[in-house]
Amino acid sequence: MADEPTLYLIWHDPAAAPAEPIDLHGDGHPLADGLWLVRSALTRSKLYHRIKWQLPDGTALLCAPLGTTPMAGPSSRGWMRARWRGCAGIRVRR
Repeated sequence: MADEPTLYLIWHDPAAAPAEPIDLHGDGHPLADGLWLVRSALTRSKLYHRIKWQLPDGTALLCAPLGTTPMAGPSSRGWMRARWRGCAGIRVRR
């Protein structure tokens, strides 16, 4: 596990989503089908593989740590401010 939570952008092919909800192994906020913002204490590799194992074989998957707070609309802004403080390398802008 990482020392501090890290913010990740997770994407998987929404056409390959399993019937059961995916365990994001962290605090997740959906942006679109198959697209999530996730705050997790797992390393990138561990998070990637734990999500990968829940998807059908060969499903496209992206797991990218975020270095700054992304621009977001009102539906995501409150979630980010409430959860992103204290994350590795993230400054929450107003």
